[in-house]
Amino acid sequence: MSLLSRMSAPSATHDVARLVATLLSHRSGAAPLVPGARAAHGAARRHAPEAVRAVPTGPTGLGTSGLRIPASRPAAGTATGASGTSSALVPELYCPPPLRDDRALGEEVNDRLIAWAEEIGIYPDRLDRVRSTNLGRMTMLVHPQTDDPDRLLAAARCALAEWATDDYYCDDETMGSSPAHLGAHLGNALAAVDPAHLPEPYASELDEALRADPVRAALRSGFEHLARYADPGQLARVRQEIGGLFVGYGQEGSWRSTGKMPAVWEYLAHRRFNSFLPCIALVDVMDGHPLSAAEYAEPRVRRAVTMAGTASTLVNDLYSMAKEKDATGLHFNLPAAIVAEEKCSLREAVERSVAIHDELVRSFEREAAALSLTGSPALRRFLAGVWAWLGGNKAWHAGSARYGTS
Repeated sequence: MSLLSRMSAPSATHDVARLVATLLSHRSGAAPLVPGARAAHGAARRHAPEAVRAVPTGPTGLGTSGLRIPASRPAAGTATGASGTSSALVPELYCPPPLRDDRALGEEVNDRLIAWAEEIGIYPDRLDRVRSTNLGRMTMLVHPQTDDPDRLLAAARCALAEWATDDYYCDDETMGSSPAHLGAHLGNALAAVDPAHLPEPYASELDEALRADPVRAALRSGFEHLARYADPGQLARVRQEIGGLFVGYGQEGSWRSTGKMPAVWEYLAHRRFNSFLPCIALVDVMDGHPLSAAEYAEPRVRRAVTMAGTASTLVNDLYSMAKEKDATGLHFNLPAAIVAEEKCSLREAVERSVAIHDELVRSFEREAAALSLTGSPALRRFLAGVWAWLGGNKAWHAGSARYGTS
């Protein structure tokens, strides 16, 4: 179930949100300093510029100084929950805090995003729901490297187009989704971001098909906007991640159509692809300091970044539990997969899910710190940006109105 369709879904009959709150309300969500590193870290921050000292700027364990990036402004505070959403419902996971919370900037990006969605034609009768999801705020939180609303809008447009693909083709029958047509829809949508270059007259027919479908039009428009800021290598990287995302959409569609609950290993492998990774891949595009294709593809870097992508999506799994159920009664999230496989209680499955998330984040923290010692300045900035992305993602989930159950 996509981000937007979850927002309007009814709450589950059991009080999952209360269970999550009970289990996790006493967990420490801060990513702590490694013992023995406090003195060195404190000295480094005392000698840093004021704007850097004011906020956490990346992993803080041994060897992570190269991962820290200057904040564009001091953080105004962490997200405390949207109106109508109890802060007690927010799971406390091992995760850094956000580097900033510029509400005005987030609102500006959100306003521009809604205007674009209306122009393109996606969600024509549901723009109020899209506005309340506040993807502009999410983009502001996860990309603290830039204050430019147009650059942030490029990332927000791509994200909304990707999620519209999920809603229109995979999840929401009221918007035209159909298991029988899923593969064909996703294949055509991929041509919107990775052109097929057909001979005439077929090129004209393809162009018309892309224009006529609002999701394809949104994907193409989003990529055209992104190309203002991304170089060809960065665009190729995002295309690769979107291709993986679409494979993940198809995989979940097969589970949905057959009524199959995947094994835990299969679900976690699925979340490697059906994840926030296409959004995380934009970190250096927003930063303006491109990471080379060779460094992005280096196996150790790839391992670290994909673990971060999976972890960030498990945050979504946990926050969505109270609404994660489709019309057939199936619900696909990590706790549900654990319950089905191990026949354990939901309480135990939530605890296991949190432990898996935390292990992934700690592994990313360790491996990013090690990579920062030998990698290029661009790699250090990129990994610090991924760390910041994790913190902003957690803050957005904590404050998004779409998780309210009241």
